[in-house]
Amino acid sequence: MSSPHLAAARWRISSFSGNNGTCVQVAALPDGRIAVCNSNRPADGVVLFTPAEMTAWIHGVKAGEFDDLTT
Repeated sequence: MSSPHLAAARWRISSFSGNNGTCVQVAALPDGRIAVCNSNRPADGVVLFTPAEMTAWIHGVKAGEFDDLTT
């Protein structure tokens, strides 16, 4: 995905993002994928998910499967 496509995307910031540097953003892309990035570290790039991958990720998060990764 080229930078112009990502720059033109309609990014949404999580309501759980705060002033402490936890700015997670997501955007639906024209090709159907979903981009995720940290707006405080744009040079780190984005992670691209298919809708099925994002669904699996969200279900895993809701089920607490990744809770051990947080402090």
